[in-house]
Amino acid sequence: MEVSSSGARVNADSPRPAFYALRPGGWRDLVTVLHPPYTLWHLSYVAIGAAAAPQIHANRLVAAIAAFFLAVGVSAHALDELNGRPLGTRLSDRTLIGLAVLGLCGALAIGIAGLFVVSATLAPFIVAGAFLVVAYNLELFEGRFHTDFWFAAAWGAFPALTGWWSNALGVHDAGQAIAAAGAVLGCFWVTIAQRRLSTPVRELRRRTLAVRGEQRLSDGDSRELTMESLAAPLHGALRALSVAMPLLAAGLVALRL
Repeated sequence: MEVSSSGARVNADSPRPAFYALRPGGWRDLVTVLHPPYTLWHLSYVAIGAAAAPQIHANRLVAAIAAFFLAVGVSAHALDELNGRPLGTRLSDRTLIGLAVLGLCGALAIGIAGLFVVSATLAPFIVAGAFLVVAYNLELFEGRFHTDFWFAAAWGAFPALTGWWSNALGVHDAGQAIAAAGAVLGCFWVTIAQRRLSTPVRELRRRTLAVRGEQRLSDGDSRELTMESLAAPLHGALRALSVAMPLLAAGLVALRL
């Protein structure tokens, strides 16, 4: 049993808390806390939303992706780790708070610049984004925003909607409305699927002490049930989606540019 710099105990022999988690300590904790596959996955929603706009403005897309990287990849994930240490990193509370503040301030700075350079209509997106980062990850208001619906709305639909609006700045015909709605709702439901896969696998990795039992097949064979055998298909699906969504986003953007 090891003790992190925050005082939390970490069992060195326990399964990794996530398939992408590195061995605790040093720079590896900084990589782990960014949740690289999931961060890239959710940034792809910004690009998918932009691809649904009548025209993609490369500078706006890059700025939106940078803002969401700072807000979600850095700030939200730092707050999530601060709230209960689900990844078991050794990062101090001060470091996590610093990452959260710097990430959110950086995202807000990009958003405020967008108010002057792009459009003042981005203001509601800036306010909503900042609120969701804090309310969801710190489970404010008795956790009312820390639900499956709000996870999909905040980290799936909202990035896609922001990517689309920052490039379209309005709805000009029915076809554009249908394209935007399809992109936003599609990202919402893919994120629901992510949640359905990640919730049971997190329970297996982080809260399960032992699994006992067997699976009996119709041909008479039986298979022992283990944490590894139960988690493997869930991890496989999450890994595949974390690769597929960025590739899909890149292809759509390349098609539209």
